Order: sequence, then C-alpha cells, then structure tokens
Amino acid sequence: MPPYDVKRDLKRCYAPTNSEWALVDVPAQRFIAVDGRGDPNTDASYTRAVEALYSVAYTLKFTGRRALDRDFVVGPLEGLWWADTPEAFTTRAKHTWHWRMLISRPDWITEELVEDARRAALEKKSLPTIADVRSESLNEGTSAQCLHIGPYDDEGPALAELHGEYLAAHDLQMTGLHHEIYLSDPRRTDPARLRTILRQPVRRRG
Repeated sequence: MPPYDVKRDLKRCYAPTNSEWALVDVPAQRFIAVDGRGDPNTDASYTRAVEALYSVAYTLKFTGRRALDRDFVVGPLEGLWWADTPEAFTTRAKHTWHWRMLISRPDWITEELVEDARRAALEKKSLPTIADVRSESLNEGTSAQCLHIGPYDDEGPALAELHGEYLAAHDLQMTGLHHEIYLSDPRRTDPARLRTILRQPVRRRG
C-alpha cells in the first residue's frame, strides 16, 4: 500500500489549476497545529512555530509507522489567517495578523499518537514551541478557492476581488477563516514561481 499523500488523495483540494475563484467541497480533515500572532516575515515566533510543527510532523510519521505499520507523506504547510478587519490582508498590515499554522494528518493518526510524537520531539530538540503543537480538526465544506502564482505580497488583488466582487456576485458570505496552502518551498523557489492555494469557506446568504 503506498503512503497516504493528502496532495494525491484530495487532489481537488490540493492541486487546483484555476487562477480565478471557484467553489470546491472540502471534506473534514485533521491536522497538527500551532497558533501565533505577528508578521511572518519578521517575527521570530513564526519561524519557531513552523520549525516546531515540522519537528512533530516528521516524528509523527515515524511514530505512526512503528505503531500501525502505516505511512504517510508529510503534507504542505498550511495557514489560517485572521485579523480585526479584512482590510488588514488587502493592505498587508502583517503586524496585526493572527495565524494558525497547520500540517494535515491522516484520519488514522490519533490524538494519542500526536501527543506521543509531541513528547518525543520535545525530548529530541530544545525547542519550547513544540509544547504548543496540538491536534486540530477542520470541516470547511463549501469554499471559494484559487491558485495564486507569485509572491505572497501579491495576493492582495485576488483577496480584494473575493471580498469586493466574487462573494456578492455569487450571493455568498464567509463562514470561516482565510486559509492558505503553501505548495512551494520559499527557501528554494523564486518568488515569482511560488504556488499558493487561497481558500475561503463560504455559504449562501439567507
């Protein structure tokens, strides 16, 4: 049996080709997660959070393999983002952003295994933020989604279109947090070629 790969098994959610907003049905999912606040480009807590998340994810991969004889591919980094006003995103006022960074986990990875992996990772690395990694579940359902290609700071027009045009034109309203899925490694990818999924859970008005 090949390892579980969320990008392959949920291809409609993790491999879109549309650069314009379109609706997709997102199933319930489980994640490991860590929360924070501030500019992801300059705030050291963000870097520590991402490092902690990956430390637990890879420990969890090997913990699950030993305990259940099942394997999975560590998924891409994802993020839920929110602020006091939507304009904080279109104007890129990053110091006001709140974030919850996520990595998907298969349904057969239990909360107990997550806790075991968190403890094991904390013993291996002197990274206190590992203690903040926890389980998280999402059930986003109907969502507007598009693929953004280019620098993160160029997402503003797409988000402005979503908030100012797309939702009203399709009689929709937002029901959850702004969600991004990072398909490219920014350390190895030219900013002009970064691929990021932008997602917003929605429902019909009324």
